[in-house]
Amino acid sequence: MPTQPAASHSDAPADGRADFDFFFGRWTVGHRRLQKRLQGDGNWDVFGGTCEVRPILGGLGNIDDNWIELPGGPYRAATLRTFDPAARQWSIWWIDGRNPSTIDVPMRGTFVAGVGTFLCEDVFDGQPIQVRFLWSRITDRSARWEQAFSPDGGKTWETNWIMDFARVS
Repeated sequence: MPTQPAASHSDAPADGRADFDFFFGRWTVGHRRLQKRLQGDGNWDVFGGTCEVRPILGGLGNIDDNWIELPGGPYRAATLRTFDPAARQWSIWWIDGRNPSTIDVPMRGTFVAGVGTFLCEDVFDGQPIQVRFLWSRITDRSARWEQAFSPDGGKTWETNWIMDFARVS
């Protein structure tokens, strides 16, 4: 079967499918993760990692492979992202290598003015929550991802994980 390259920024339709093209390649990652979520904790673990991202589905998706140097022991994880041209919306699934038979609830959203916002309903410690991913500070050499939880329907948000990406030359 012949392979087709992924659409680039210059030839992709302006419907949002190229929004994650900035992310293709290899990255070092600086992680900050709140030690206790939704408990008013102000203590953060700081650790490193790597990420490698490539397009799939002819540009309608991408996948990344992560090495996360968590203080309790490193692990691998992957993110699968797909774009729905009809809805002009991305879906994002997280797969944790410590439990690879489970795939998380998909996040859904779009980029507006250079910031990607993705939301879903989930459960944390038996409590219904909303989850938000934000992609921001995007340049050719860097990007930021943040995860936040809301226990009150989106009225308040607690950011609990920040990843700062630096492109590997």
